Amino acid sequence: MSSDQLQQHLTISSDEEERELKGAERAAVLLLALGETHGSPIWEKLDEIEVRQVSAAMANLGPVTPNMLENLFKDFVRRVSSRGSLTGNVDATERLLANFLPGDKVSVIMEEIRGPAGRNMWEKLSNVQENVLANYLKNEYPQTVAVVLSKINSDHAARVLGILPEELALEVVSRMLRMDAVQKEVLEKVEQTLRVEFMSNLTNTSRRDSHEMMADIFNNFDRQTEARFLAALEEDNREAADRIKTLMFTFDDLLKLDAASCQTLLRHVEKDKLAIALKGSTDPAREFFFGNMSSRAAKLLEDDMDALGPVRLRDVDEAQTGMVNKAKDLAAKGEIMISKSKGDEEIIY
Repeated sequence: MSSDQLQQHLTISSDEEERELKGAERAAVLLLALGETHGSPIWEKLDEIEVRQVSAAMANLGPVTPNMLENLFKDFVRRVSSRGSLTGNVDATERLLANFLPGDKVSVIMEEIRGPAGRNMWEKLSNVQENVLANYLKNEYPQTVAVVLSKINSDHAARVLGILPEELALEVVSRMLRMDAVQKEVLEKVEQTLRVEFMSNLTNTSRRDSHEMMADIFNNFDRQTEARFLAALEEDNREAADRIKTLMFTFDDLLKLDAASCQTLLRHVEKDKLAIALKGSTDPAREFFFGNMSSRAAKLLEDDMDALGPVRLRDVDEAQTGMVNKAKDLAAKGEIMISKSKGDEEIIY
């Protein structure tokens, strides 16, 4: 390795904190110092698991001081640099891997390293939304599900079990109770299946329906913009427009709240915003909200509305949208239940 090549990996730093390099970090330092040309023969002799371990260590290595280098390399190198240090980072790791591994394998390894959800497969699974993971696992063999749930965080496993079909969940629990230590080969096979069939498609699996996303956008339009876009969409694609309208949760849908939910919502809405929202609402809306207040509170609110005088439509839209968003927040916390219809079909946010 030439001095110019080595310098690409060396950063002068004489005052970094000393620490002991352990396990894969030691191999990472050595391979990072050897560089692409001299390191490739070593990389090629590592199996895939070793490559992953060393790559992860390299990407998270950070600074290595001269003393740390000297202690580590005394069996291999008489002298690397009197003041040098190594800095391992994601880009350097990816460049090195690209020299001796196929592009698809490099992508998988680097995705695991870069991914914010975890450093390995099981940490990543512990950060996948429980409904998404349960939706995948419900089609797997109970033993496979048992292996997966035994490897992820217990609180996450509990949430996934609670979503799985009851019969499958009970069978999984039974198998987890009888489970001995999982053989390495079995664990690697499950991990590989998850990587290929689940994690690689996770983005598509968890992607929101485009109509649902658009309904949320329409919910945040003022009423004039909403009406204009819906009218244009109805002319171009009535089916899409109808689906978006079905998915939208609007101020008028608040009138379908049960009494307890309505009263909870009212306690969380500022009185001045409520007055503005109802000032621009329909008579049925006012009657609904007044009916869920005490007579005294309703009278005070009515007086506040009268005192407002004329209000701008934009302010009414903003106040009503605020109430809708507050209702969604409360529903997400489980404090109220909101529905698009008077029937049993509830929309949970």
